[in-house]
Order: sequence, then structure tokens, then C-alpha cells
Amino acid sequence: MEVFVPTLWLVFGIVVLIIAGDLLVRGSASLAKGWGIPPLIIGLTVVALGTSAPELVVSVGAVLAGAPGLAVGNVIGSNIANMLLVLGIPAMILPIVTTAPGIRRNITIAIVATIIFFLMAAGGVIVFWQGAMLFALIIIYLIYLFVSARSGKEIASDISEMADVDNMDGLPKKKASIALFVFSGLIGLPLGGYLVGTNAVDIAEYFDVSHAIIGLTIVAIGTSLPELTTSVIAALRGHSELAIGNAFGSNIFNIFAVGGASAMAGNLPVDPSLLSFDLPIMLAASVLLAIFAFSRKPIGRIAGFLMFASYLAYLSWLVLKVA
Repeated sequence: MEVFVPTLWLVFGIVVLIIAGDLLVRGSASLAKGWGIPPLIIGLTVVALGTSAPELVVSVGAVLAGAPGLAVGNVIGSNIANMLLVLGIPAMILPIVTTAPGIRRNITIAIVATIIFFLMAAGGVIVFWQGAMLFALIIIYLIYLFVSARSGKEIASDISEMADVDNMDGLPKKKASIALFVFSGLIGLPLGGYLVGTNAVDIAEYFDVSHAIIGLTIVAIGTSLPELTTSVIAALRGHSELAIGNAFGSNIFNIFAVGGASAMAGNLPVDPSLLSFDLPIMLAASVLLAIFAFSRKPIGRIAGFLMFASYLAYLSWLVLKVA
């Protein structure tokens, strides 16, 4: 019972984070529309940054609460989950096409981001100036996406999806509803982040494991649920190509925006085990998926099953390591 209550609160906190993040995105998108802001700008700011809000709130909150290992574990664990879980399950439903516009761009930038993060982590601690550099890179990335989309080139599927604000489901129409959505999101995100962070620390202390382990597992899976849900729904609707764009787009935001903001909130010590095991897995998974993309081969059901099985094996290894 001692660990049961914190676990329930942690799960509740994740649910609050997901719902609050969704409310904030929809409310802010509707507000921006009312101000006459172009859909592309809304998509590349409100929608893109808002969907990473749960990871951002949890990680920055963890650093401020004195548990930076949770933040590092969340970034790495979420990225591994995005590649092996968020892509593995949809691929078992419908093979994921890797020829859609923007996929090779996203994968290349995600691999570069992973290498940069790896090199920073190799020093044993990621400090403020490195965090500022990472956060500057997410701003440059968003500007690049905007310029590319405005240049008349074929718009990548993930950008067009974010920019399709007019067809976004559940946007509030009335001013009172918009205010309620935005207010609920702004209140719910820090509340959910607090619940996740404090209870994750309690669980880590109960099992006498590092904060990073909890970040790599429970928290990472929880904050990756929106991407998993979106990808599964896209596969069921016959649009599995959206899954890979969303997954790697999320990875880029996790490293640049979440990792950057977390390091600016406080130094991020990196456990040696992350350097020798988890970070190499994150990089290897990225390279493996890049092979599919650059060879223009679809990620089939067998590959999807192997990815999903690999993720279960990875989780099992983490559990056995601390047992």
C-alpha cells in the first residue's frame, strides 16, 4: 500500500497532463485564429510546442524540485518509446510508408539532435549554456519549417496536419469557452507536472532506484501516450505515414525544447548508465529507422512486431537491472 497511493497519483497526474495539454492547444489555437494569425504560424508554434507541453512541464518541474535525473530519463525514455513503441504498434496494424514528404528531413534532424545531446551528456552534466543552445535550435528548426512551407515546396504531412487548424476537432467557438480551455490548460499542466514529479520521486525512493529509471519507464510511457494514440488512430484510418513524421518530430522537440528548457532550469547530471546503455539505444533505433526511410522501404508488420518486442525487452532489462 505504501507505493500504491503514489502510483495512483502519478497515473492521475499523467492523465491531467494529457488533458490539460490538449485543452491548452485547442484553446490557444482558437484564440490565435480569432486574432487572425495564419494557420501555418499557429501550427508551428501553438500546436507544435503545445503538444510537447506535458514532457516540458514534467522535466522542468523535476529539475526545479531537485530531481534532474527524472528530466534526463524522461527525454531519453520518451524518444525510445516514440521509435519502438509509438511506431511499432501502428506498423503491426498497417505498414508505415516512409516516402511521404518531410520524413527523411525529420529523421536526419532527429539523428543530429541525438548526437548533439549525446556529446553534451558525455561530459557528465548538461549545463545552462548547452541548454540555451538546444532551445535556440528548436527556434531555428521552427523558422526553417516555416520558410520551407512558405517557399512553395511540397509541404510535409506532419506540417500540413499541424497547420490544418480549420479542421481541428473540438476547437471552442465562444469567448467564454476559449478562456475556459486556456485557463484549464494553464492550471492543469503545472498541477499534473507536480503530481507526476513528486510521486515519481516517491516511487523511486520506495524501490531505491534512481530518478532516471522512473523517467525512462513510467513517466516516459505516460507522456508518450498522446503520440501513441494519434499514431494508432492514423493507422486505423489508413494514414500510417503520419506516425513516423509525428514520432520523429516529437523526438526533435524532446531534445531541443524539453532538454534545452530543463538544462536552463538547472544543471542536468547524466548517470553513466545512460551513456553506456540508454543513449546508444536511442541513437541505434534512430539509425535503424533511417535505413527504412532512406531506402524508401515501408516498416512492415514483422518489423513493427520486432520493434515492439525490442521495447518490451528494453523495459524488462531496466526492471531486472534494479530488481
